[in-house]
Formats: sequence, C-alpha cells, structure tokens
Amino acid sequence: MRWNRFAAMARKEVIQIRRDARSLLIVVAMPILMMLLFGHGVSLDIKHIPTYVLDREGSQQSQDLLKRFQASEYFEVVQAVESYAALVRAIDTGRCKLGIVVPHDFSRQLQAGRTTQVQALVDATDDNTANLIFSYTEAVVRSFSREVELDWLERRGQSQAPIPLTVDARIWFNENLESKAFIVPSVVAIVMAVIGAFLTALTIAREWERGTMEQLISTPVTPLEVMLGKLVPYFAIGLFDTALCTAIGVWWFKIPFRGHVSTLFAASVLFLVVVLGLGYLISVVAKTQLAASQAALVVTFLPAFLLSGFLFATEQMPAPIRAITHIVPARYFVTILKGVFLKGSTVATLGWEMFALAVFALVIGSLATRAFRKQLS
Repeated sequence: MRWNRFAAMARKEVIQIRRDARSLLIVVAMPILMMLLFGHGVSLDIKHIPTYVLDREGSQQSQDLLKRFQASEYFEVVQAVESYAALVRAIDTGRCKLGIVVPHDFSRQLQAGRTTQVQALVDATDDNTANLIFSYTEAVVRSFSREVELDWLERRGQSQAPIPLTVDARIWFNENLESKAFIVPSVVAIVMAVIGAFLTALTIAREWERGTMEQLISTPVTPLEVMLGKLVPYFAIGLFDTALCTAIGVWWFKIPFRGHVSTLFAASVLFLVVVLGLGYLISVVAKTQLAASQAALVVTFLPAFLLSGFLFATEQMPAPIRAITHIVPARYFVTILKGVFLKGSTVATLGWEMFALAVFALVIGSLATRAFRKQLS
C-alpha cells in the first residue's frame, strides 16, 4: 500500500463530496433534523390525557375526586358533560381518551362505609396508551379511597389501620422517567447507520454510473487503497456527526452524559467500521446508485430502527425475532449508548457489546476488503 496513492483516492472522494450538494445536506442537516424530530416528536410519556367527566351526584366529595384528576399532570379535564350519551360521543369522536362517571349515590355510600364504584371509560384503540391511562386512573382513585377510609375511621373514633406493605422506590439512571432520556442517545446509532451506509453505498456505484470505473481500473491503485481512500473521508464524517448528535443531546435536550468520551469514541469507531463496510459491500454489488441507496436503507435503517432496542425492548419480542436481533450490530451499539449516557458504563462493564461490535467489524471489514476487484464485468 502506497501512501501517495491512498491520499490521492481520499482527496478525490473529498472533492466528490464537496461537489455533491446532496451529500453535504445529508452530512449536516440529517443528524440535526433526526435529533430534533425524534427528541421532540417521539415521546412515550403519556401526559395531559383529554378527560371528560359525568358527575351524576354533584356533591362535595364527588367534586373532590374529580379535582384530583384535574390537579394531576397526567390528566386534563376538558369538559363536564350532562349525559352518558354525550360522554360516549366524545370518546367515539376522539375528543377524549378517558371518561369518568361518578354515580348518583357516591357520597352516601362512602359515608355509610360501603363500597362504591366510579366508572372509567378508556379508549383502547391504542392498547399501550390505554394500559397507562388505566394505571394512572387507578392510582388517583386509590389515593382518594385511602383518605376516605382514614376519615371514616377518625369520625368513629377508631385508630388507623396499619399499612402492611409499602414500596420504597429508588429510580436510577432516569430519575424523571422521561422517554427522551433513552430515545435521544439511541438516535446517534440511527444517524450513524443511515449516513455511514447510505453515503458509502454510492461510492463504487457512482464510478460505474459515471463511466469512470475504466479509468480507475487502469491506474496502479490497489483494491485496498481504493477502499480505504473512499471510506476514510466518510469515517471522519461519521465521527463528526457522532460528536454533533452527542452535543445536541447533552446541551439541547439536557440528557445526562455520565460516561467517558473514550468509551463512546471506541464504540463509535467499531460501529462506523461495520456500517461503512456494509455500505461499501452494497456499493460493489449494486451497479446503480438508486439500487445501492435502497439496499443501504433496507440493510441498515430498518434493522436499526426496529430490532436494536431503539424504541421497542428486545426482551419483549418473540423468541425467533429476539434471536434475529443478535445479528443486528445496532443492537449492541444502542446498548452501549444508553449505558454510556445514562449509567456511566465503562468498557469493562460493556465488554460483551464491545466484543460483539469488534467481531462484526472484523468480519465485515474482511469481506469489504475482498469484495472489490479491478476488473470489468
């Protein structure tokens, strides 16, 4: 391998990138756009649930219960309706996700020490949202019920019954339970997978389309020098985008970064070798830029988005799908990102994930090295 030939190939690729406005737009705009879209637009936190109420009694106790829903950040009491039919119409039309119905004998039953029920109508077209709404509703009613019980015992001169079991919860790593805390770091993997594979998938295919492959083959440049010369500029771009996304996550979204930069750098280098090698392999096989770009998105973006643990926990997937996730490099990189950002994990604690990425980098790097041949076919 000659340094001057490698430098000439790298310089040629840099000139190609500078002349291609689309590449520059992808390099700079896509990371920022994806971070903002996923950071602000994708949220698994359910708050301000539109709620309609039907108070059939209108007593002080029934209003006290409804005010607890209004005071909670998880509910937003939009309207009090006068009939059950109006409540049903509101749910049918999507104006509310939760309907609360207080019975006409609510306070009388409570004062008599008898059990009474409050009806909750939940729009379950989205089952995950419905489960959360039901849990939040139960928590509000349970808290109100406990206070009513204590008041009933005090009015009769009875001592408070002891609570046999309580939970002392300590929330680690994501103290505010915000979904953006684990979504935003994972976006780095999506950005690197898409940009790294998408841009490098066009390198060799571009030579075929523009008719410059014959000139490249006639030069004394070796296949290894071609590969390294074409990939090194994109490697630098990948590290730049990683730093850019990390800065946006820390300073704009206020995501804690508790780990070491060296750990993030080492993992990013390994993952970049994987996605750049994949892109280069696709570029060698595909003879057109359109086919190469489409293949790159299918091979990198879809697995990274669906099978890496980015939004959907791999532990909850069916066993066959969970087995497939083990051959998705982004799965290991997403785990590393969450560990470095939120847990402050080191290379030692992330040893298995780092080892898996190193194996992927070795295998794919070796395949990419052997893929290109200086011959017309």
